[in-house]
Formats: sequence, C-alpha cells, structure tokens
Amino acid sequence: MASFGYASTFYDDRGMPDPAALPEAYEGVLWRRTLAYFVDLCVIGVIAVLCWIVFAVFWVLSFGLLGPVLWFLFGLIPLAYHTLLLSGPRSATVGMRLFDVELRSVTGERPGFLQALIQTALFYITVGATCSLILLLVLFNRHKRTLHDMLAGTVVVRRFPVRRATAQHPWPA
Repeated sequence: MASFGYASTFYDDRGMPDPAALPEAYEGVLWRRTLAYFVDLCVIGVIAVLCWIVFAVFWVLSFGLLGPVLWFLFGLIPLAYHTLLLSGPRSATVGMRLFDVELRSVTGERPGFLQALIQTALFYITVGATCSLILLLVLFNRHKRTLHDMLAGTVVVRRFPVRRATAQHPWPA
C-alpha cells in the first residue's frame, strides 16, 4: 500500500487518510477543488479555442467532409484533459496543482489511465444527469468524496511537500 505522503499510522482499512487522525489531508479540499475546477474550465476553454481554429482549417480543406469527425474530437477535449492529467505523474490538473490538491486511488497510489478515465467519465455523466446536484454528496461524508470518486475508487486530498531529512554538513556552521 502506498502512502499519501503522510505517516502510515493515520490510515483506515482502505488506505485513505483518516480525517479524525489527519484532518489536514482534507482541510479545505472542498473549496480548493471547486476553485480548481473553475481554473480548469478556463484552461479547457483556451484549448478548445485553439483546437477550434485548427479544426476549422481542416474542415475547410476537406470541404466539410471531416465535419462530423472534428465535432466528435472537439467534444473529447474535456475528457482528454482531465484523464491525461489525472493519470499523469502529478495526479492533478492545472487547477488542482494551483490549489495543492491531488487525486489518489483509495489505496494511496497514483490513479492509472483507466481509473482516471472512469473517474472523469463518471463525473461528466453524473453531473450532467443531475444538474450538478450530485456534487452535494461531499457535504455528507467524512472523506469529502463525490459519487464519481466513490464509484471510481479515488479520493482527493491535500498535496503536501515531501519532507526530506536535512543533510548533515561535514563542516561546522
């Protein structure tokens, strides 16, 4: 079992940091996660504008024949953005990095590509189907997990810098 960067004595059976023993792992996660998503929306918007310009050129060059394929690819931009960054080495999107939160598997490891894809797809499906009301679930559980987090087996926690032991200098200071 991997650690979240916290001491291993503060975990419950599933490997997630216990909020009672380690409250700083979840401190401010709700508002940080919300603000991070708004940053991510802006980044996705910029990517979408750039892709729209490229796709428009391809659409004109193909005399409109690539239109359906390009619209399909255009719709995959948010899914690709979240999946690739969440399964990446930092386990966080650009917004999540700015607000010091990261996505982890319930066992503490970085989520793999498939787990990040499932988590992202479930996010868009559940939020779209419930007009975002499903996100209120975070107010009623101690790990601050949403439905898509629970179904995908992930948790969003605070990111803390890795504490390194201070090196002993061979000379006196």
